Amino acid sequence: MPQEIVITATALPAPRAEQLLNVTVLGPDALQNGASTELDQILKSTAGVQLFRRSDARSAHPTSQGVTLRGLGGNAASRALLILDGVPQSDPFGGWVNWPAYDSGSFAEVRITRGGGSVAYGPGALAGAITLTSRSEPQVDAALDGGSRGSFDGRLYSGAEVGGGVLVLSAHGTRGSGFVPVTRDTRGPADRRAPYVSGGGRLRWAAHIAPETRLEASVLGFFDRRERGLAFTGNRTGGADASIRLVGSGHWAWSVLGYGQRRRFRSSFAATEDQRQEVRRVSLQYHVPGRALGWSAELRPPVGQSVELRIGADGRHMRGQSDELASYVAGGATRDRRSGGAARHTGVFTEATWSEGPLTLSGAGRVDYWRLYDGELRERLLATGQLTADQHLRSRSGWLPTGRLAAGFELADGLRLRSAAYLGWRLPTLNELFRPFRAGSDATAANPELDPERLRGMEAGVQWKHEPLTLSVTAFANRLREPVANVTLGAGPGVFPGVGFVPAGGAYRQRRNLDAIRVRGFETAAEWRRGSWAIDGTLSFTDAKVRASGFAAPLDGFRPAQTPALLASGSTRWERDGRSAALQLRYAGRQYEDDLNRQRLPSAFTVDVFGAWPLASNLRLIARAENLFNKRVVAAIADDGTVERATPRTLWIGLRFGAQGESSNGRS
Repeated sequence: MPQEIVITATALPAPRAEQLLNVTVLGPDALQNGASTELDQILKSTAGVQLFRRSDARSAHPTSQGVTLRGLGGNAASRALLILDGVPQSDPFGGWVNWPAYDSGSFAEVRITRGGGSVAYGPGALAGAITLTSRSEPQVDAALDGGSRGSFDGRLYSGAEVGGGVLVLSAHGTRGSGFVPVTRDTRGPADRRAPYVSGGGRLRWAAHIAPETRLEASVLGFFDRRERGLAFTGNRTGGADASIRLVGSGHWAWSVLGYGQRRRFRSSFAATEDQRQEVRRVSLQYHVPGRALGWSAELRPPVGQSVELRIGADGRHMRGQSDELASYVAGGATRDRRSGGAARHTGVFTEATWSEGPLTLSGAGRVDYWRLYDGELRERLLATGQLTADQHLRSRSGWLPTGRLAAGFELADGLRLRSAAYLGWRLPTLNELFRPFRAGSDATAANPELDPERLRGMEAGVQWKHEPLTLSVTAFANRLREPVANVTLGAGPGVFPGVGFVPAGGAYRQRRNLDAIRVRGFETAAEWRRGSWAIDGTLSFTDAKVRASGFAAPLDGFRPAQTPALLASGSTRWERDGRSAALQLRYAGRQYEDDLNRQRLPSAFTVDVFGAWPLASNLRLIARAENLFNKRVVAAIADDGTVERATPRTLWIGLRFGAQGESSNGRS
C-alpha cells in the first residue's frame, strides 16, 4: 500500500509573538460558504478591513482597490500588506490589489493581523498584514453559479499526488453584464451598464525533497477587463507571478523564497457634458507595465524551550511606467506623456519571544534601506514630435528603523491581557510618484518628491475564552506621519500642471505629504459556537483626524477621505448533514468623499444570505444573495453631484461538487 503524502501549506509555524497581536483567522467555511465568492468582499466581513471605495472588485476601478486596516485610509494605495504564500501581492507599480487574481476556494486559511511593526513583512505592512495560505490536499472541488444581470461564476480546484508531492491546479472565471453605476436620479443619456469579465489560474507543486526539507513552486496568471458605465472608460489588467520556496523543518527551522511578478494595465478616462448627455475621452493610459523581483529568508535557531528567535532578511525591487495620451482637444489627444521610475527596499530583522508561565514578552527590530531612482517625465506634442518636457528626476535614498515591543499575561484560564507598541513605514508607490489619474471630471497630479510614510502606534487588548463563547476587545492609538493624500488645490475650468485641462465642476488635486493622520479607536469581536450553530460579530470604531499646515492647512482637523468612523459585521451559520445556511449583516458608517469633507457618503447597511442543500454524494445545490434588500450603497459623489452606487441586489444559484469547507470552522 503506498504511503500517504501529507503536505502542509504554511512555510514555518506561526511565530509565538502572534499571540500578542489582534489576529482573525478565516477558515474554509468562511471562504467558500458565503454570499460572495470574491475575496475582497469576504475580507470585509471582518470589521476594520476596508478598501478605498465601497464598490467591489467587479465594478470599481482597479486603482481604487487598495486595502487598509484601523482607519488608516484616505489613499487608494494599500497600507496593509496582502501576502500569498510569502509573496507580497501589492501591485509593483500602483500598490493597489488586483482582487480578480484570487480564487477564495483555493485557500486553506486567511489570517488578518492588525497593527504595525510586523518586522517580518517589511515596509508594506504599515496598518497590518493579510496572509493567504494555499490549500495543498489531493482532492477535486468545482463550483458553477449563474446570477442576476447575466452573471456567471465558475471555479475549479484539483489536487493530485505527483512526483512524491501534491500538484494543484486551480482556475476561476467570472463575467456579467453589470449594472449602471450612476444612480437613477443623477444619471443621463450617456450612462450605461458596466460589464466585466475576469479570470485566472494557478499551478502549484509542493513536495518533500529531503526528510526535513520541502520545496514549493508556483505559477499564477490572471486577467481582468471591465468598463465604468460610460463610453471611453474601459480598462484592462493582466499579470503573472512565479515563485519558489524551500522550507526546512528540522532542529534549525528555516525558509528561503524568491519570486518575480509582471503586471500590465490600460485605462481610459472620460468626462461628461450637457447634463451627462455627451461623453468625451480626456485621457488614455495605454501602457502601464509594472514588474517586481523579490526574495526573503528566515532562520529560527534553537535557543531553548522558553525562547523563540527569528532572524531574517528580505528585499523587493520594483519598476514601472505610465504611457499616456493626454490633453485632448476636439476628441483627439495632443500630447504623449511617459512617466515612471524604479524603487527598491532591503531590510534585515530579528525577533525574540520569551514565555515563562503566564507571561510572554516579545521584542523585534528591523532596519531598511530604500531607494527611488531612474525617475523620468517626458512629454511631446503629437502633431510635431517636439518635446515639451524632458525631466530626469533626482534619485533619493535613506535608512528607516522599525520595531515592536509586546507583552501578554494570562490572568486566569481563558483570560489573557496583551499590549504592544510599534513603529512602521511605507514607501510611496511608483503610481503616487509618477502617474496622474482622472475620476470623472476630477484630475489628480503625481508628485515625484513624496517622502515615505512613518507610523508609530500602541494597542492593548483583552481576550476571554470559555467554550462556547469567545470575546475580545482591543484599544489602539496610531499616528501616521507624512501620509500621502490627494490634496485639493484648485477647481475647473482651467489648465493645471501635470494633468492639463480640468472642466467646470471638476477638482484639481495633487498627491502631497500631510503633517500627520491621528487615529484612535477600538475593536471588539464575539464568537459563539455550539453544535451546528455559530454566531459571530465584529465592530471597529475609529476617530481619525488630519493634522495639516501650510498648503494643506484647510484640511486640519478633518476626517481622511473614505474613512468611516464605524464598521460592523455579524453572521449566523448553521450546518448539519451537508445542509447549511448563513446570514451576514454589514454596516458601514458615514464617510467623506473628499479631503475637504464637503461630500458626505451616507451610512450603508446590507444583508447577505447563503444556503446549501445536498443533492447527491459530494454534490450540493446552493443559493445566495448579495445585498438582499437592494439597499443603495453610495460609493462616490462627484463635485457636480453625480452619485455612484456599489453593487445592487445580486441573486445566485449554482452547484458545488466536492466537500468544500463543510467540516471547517468559519473564523477564529
